[in-house]
Amino acid sequence: MNKKLWRVGTTYIPVNNVELSSEWYENKLGAELSYKDEDKAILNLASQSIFLVKSKANQSSNFIDIYGEERFSLTYEVDGLDALIALHKDFIENEIRVGDIENRGHLGRNFVFFDIDGNKFDVWSELSLIFKE
Repeated sequence: MNKKLWRVGTTYIPVNNVELSSEWYENKLGAELSYKDEDKAILNLASQSIFLVKSKANQSSNFIDIYGEERFSLTYEVDGLDALIALHKDFIENEIRVGDIENRGHLGRNFVFFDIDGNKFDVWSELSLIFKE
């Protein structure tokens, strides 16, 4: 088999209120709205389509690992530690719930943040090689 997956094109995120959540992603993260109806919003963010899908109460994209820790399902990348620190500061100033900048024992640094529905995301200071070109 000589075929391969090229990229992730779309990520689906459960939300309680499509209107409020899409506004949050636009205003807080700079996402661009391309479509919205009662059940979903389609946003362009970080070279990807993000579908905000109206879901039942208390749904999130988070999961619990074998050690009982809540985990994120998506990591965003920025170009270097200075960019990570600046984004972390910007998120705090914009009242986005964030964790501390962490050293997880691998290259770069990370921090987590949450959207208004409690979906947990990660940010990493190391940009993938394809985006550095």
